[in-house]
Amino acid sequence: MYGADIIARMQQSFDRRAGLGLALASALAFGGSGVAAKPLIEQGMDSLHVVWLRIAGAALVLLPLAWRHRALVRERPALLAGFGVLAVAGVQAFYFAAIARIPVGVGLLIEFFGPALVLGWVRFVQRRPVTRQAAVGVLFAVTGLACVVEVWSGLGFDALGLLLAFGAACCQCAYFVLAGHGTDTADGAAPHPLGVIAYGLIVGAVVLTAVSRPWNLRWSLLGERAEIGGAHPPAWTLIVWIVLVTTVLAYLFGVLAVRRLSPPVAGVVACLEAVVATVLAWVLLSEHLGAAQIVGGALVLTGAFTAQLAAPGPAPGAGERGEPVAGNVPRPRDGGAASAGDGPAAPDAAGAPPGPGQPAGR
Repeated sequence: MYGADIIARMQQSFDRRAGLGLALASALAFGGSGVAAKPLIEQGMDSLHVVWLRIAGAALVLLPLAWRHRALVRERPALLAGFGVLAVAGVQAFYFAAIARIPVGVGLLIEFFGPALVLGWVRFVQRRPVTRQAAVGVLFAVTGLACVVEVWSGLGFDALGLLLAFGAACCQCAYFVLAGHGTDTADGAAPHPLGVIAYGLIVGAVVLTAVSRPWNLRWSLLGERAEIGGAHPPAWTLIVWIVLVTTVLAYLFGVLAVRRLSPPVAGVVACLEAVVATVLAWVLLSEHLGAAQIVGGALVLTGAFTAQLAAPGPAPGAGERGEPVAGNVPRPRDGGAASAGDGPAAPDAAGAPPGPGQPAGR
């Protein structure tokens, strides 16, 4: 028995290290989406067309997963529809439209206000108490958000761009709320997160097709060269990067990571997405942030960390009902998982990506 305990602990240690590595890889992947997309937008491509290429391309890649989990269409149609419209199409469309007008880092930091909005939903809509630590996290996030947008100077960035980024945060909030209602089926089995991701992308692609009208897309732009970090790669290579790395691999790494880590730990690592995106935008796009934005970004992320780690655990029976936990994002059940971030970043109980990444900026 002693030898078996040692082997079990070694396996747990290995799984944790592997989970941390996968969570970091997911955050790195999600963080590169906005930096790769902005040169295409500045080149003349509509932001909605970039989003459509990303989501439709990823949906095609994940079609085999959708077929494997086709029973979800019958079992959870409302969950798949809500996830596709809000967590995929909504987060991505608002975020990409926002970064067309404001810096990538600012847009993503505002999107990371989503977890704070979840606590507002729990407190004022569900009328459930939240922990003091969670409230402190929200206070940090609100203060940081004020610094990021420079409210003392009448908003230091484009007002419409800030509003679009806040729209992404609202969609990320909806993504977490959906997760709280997507943990269990009638027979007690959680919907498989990979299946929810695959169908969410398919639904999102359908919605974005109607909204973005890709038949008006200037396909010739994909043959031209974009400028990023002093290099001039073909524009189509940036699309390939966005589809395969910042969407497909980012989501898959997130799913694998969250199964090896607790939801709060995975969520905290996912928050590194905002740091990655800000640094990459600084280096590759010369989008330098001032001292106020840096301090504000640190406060937003601190607030997200604090809110994530605030909940002591679900109330008795809450997990079985699939209810969200005040002061935290939904906890996983069986194959499900939870996270913060674009989105969105790591998958949650509904199988979603924290933002915008991702997600969310995912």
